Amino acid sequence: MRRTVATLTTLLVGLLLLAPSALAHDGGMGTYGEANDKVITNFGFAVIAFFPLIILLFSLLQWKLDKRKEQRKAAMKKLSADWRGGW
Repeated sequence: MRRTVATLTTLLVGLLLLAPSALAHDGGMGTYGEANDKVITNFGFAVIAFFPLIILLFSLLQWKLDKRKEQRKAAMKKLSADWRGGW
């Protein structure tokens, strides 16, 4: 319980210290610059491209890990077949 309170307190203090830097400056322009239609559209296209790519990469990673798991299971099965026969 003490750890949770300490963690939450540290998190809250950190967020409060970072909050002023998150506020817009220079007339609400922000840190990137002027957010015109072209900037917003390009950012939207980047978001649209990001999620299918992440899904593709995670799917390929999962496929590779499943393939390794099946190879490991087959090797263990072969190893255990060598030891069959009892004492």
